[in-house]
Amino acid sequence: MTNTAAVLGIPLATPPLTGAPERLVRAGAALWRVVGADERVIGHLRIVESDLGVRYRAERFHAASGALRTVGEFWSADEAVRTLRSSR
Repeated sequence: MTNTAAVLGIPLATPPLTGAPERLVRAGAALWRVVGADERVIGHLRIVESDLGVRYRAERFHAASGALRTVGEFWSADEAVRTLRSSR
């Protein structure tokens, strides 16, 4: 299933993070950079639609391929960001 809003280029609302030291910086209609407390980018958060609802995909840049690679998909933005933080 594709994210219709993202395909149309309509920016989705920034997901709220609760109690996380990280912040989200928009990088696309459904994509945010996850910036740590030290101001370094630790990964990306992408909103994707599934048959059961909205999912949050944690992604990390892979320099050798020049592409973002999926770390995992989660039901909350907080879970995705926690995974990026702990897998640094």
